Amino acid sequence: QVQLVESGGGLVQAGGSLRLSCAASGTIFSINTMGWYRQAPGKQRELVAVITSGDSTNYADSVKGRFTISKNNAKNTVYLQMNSLKPEDTAVYYCKVVTSIRREYWGQGTQVTVSS
Repeated sequence: QVQLVESGGGLVQAGGSLRLSCAASGTIFSINTMGWYRQAPGKQRELVAVITSGDSTNYADSVKGRFTISKNNAKNTVYLQMNSLKPEDTAVYYCKVVTSIRREYWGQGTQVTVSS
């Protein structure tokens, strides 16, 4: 079993920055991808950014140039640096890990609120 613990959410003014962290623990054989998703009230959960075991990254168009995903393999931790935040970035942000045997694990979510 894999547990994901997220941290770093909060309230920030537009134009500000936040850094989210997600630490994976438990029985982890091999991680294929680590990613961040978000869900705003009344909307579907959407991909924000993902990073593969080979360090390839992919971003939603809405966050390109503002958000950066990175990871620390030794700590099984993925980060999301969010700069130039906008009110429309307000959402619950979830971490997701996909292992090499295609099992998916989700974090509990962390609230990010951007005030105008």
